[in-house]
Amino acid sequence: MPHTDSSSDRPVPRVAPGSRRDVGWFTWAFSWASGRVAGTDRPNIFLTLGRHPKLFRGWLRFAGRLMPGGTLPRRETELVILRVAHLCDNAYEFDHHVRLGAKAGVRPAEVERVREGPEADGWSDRERAILRTVDEQVTTGDVTDETWRDLRGHLSERTTIELLFLAGHYQMLAGVLTTLRVQPDRSTRRSVGEERSRRR
Repeated sequence: MPHTDSSSDRPVPRVAPGSRRDVGWFTWAFSWASGRVAGTDRPNIFLTLGRHPKLFRGWLRFAGRLMPGGTLPRRETELVILRVAHLCDNAYEFDHHVRLGAKAGVRPAEVERVREGPEADGWSDRERAILRTVDEQVTTGDVTDETWRDLRGHLSERTTIELLFLAGHYQMLAGVLTTLRVQPDRSTRRSVGEERSRRR
């Protein structure tokens, strides 16, 4: 079992998030901007992976071509990432993309539907084909011919290739985050009640 902090029962990070000196100005500033977008402190994912600066920057360029710079619409991209995070049982990735998904139009009811999977009621034919592809790729490492034909009826060749990279990338990332025991980010957004109290 992972070593835990008795005060919180959370696993202790195997690599602690770095300071500005550890990660450098670029990663420190990038993390600040990312936290502002997500409504959190500097995300632990960036301060942890940023301890390897050259690898971190290369990873950012690759990841950025998938999200937010990909051809798949942002809402669908977030559905894919949420499904991968759920299948990989990675709470950090899931929670992070619940916040980002909300900005892309993913509603709370759809987040719950993502947990149910591609056969849940309410998905469009295109969404179902995408999520079914994700499930097969993540759980078996392949996609059946039937699912492939269905998917290609909705996506172009380039977007199909991108989808496979997207799912594979976030599966890899979920494993890294789980193994490093990266901890949840602290929200910087006040609740409605807190905001009202602050204004009094």
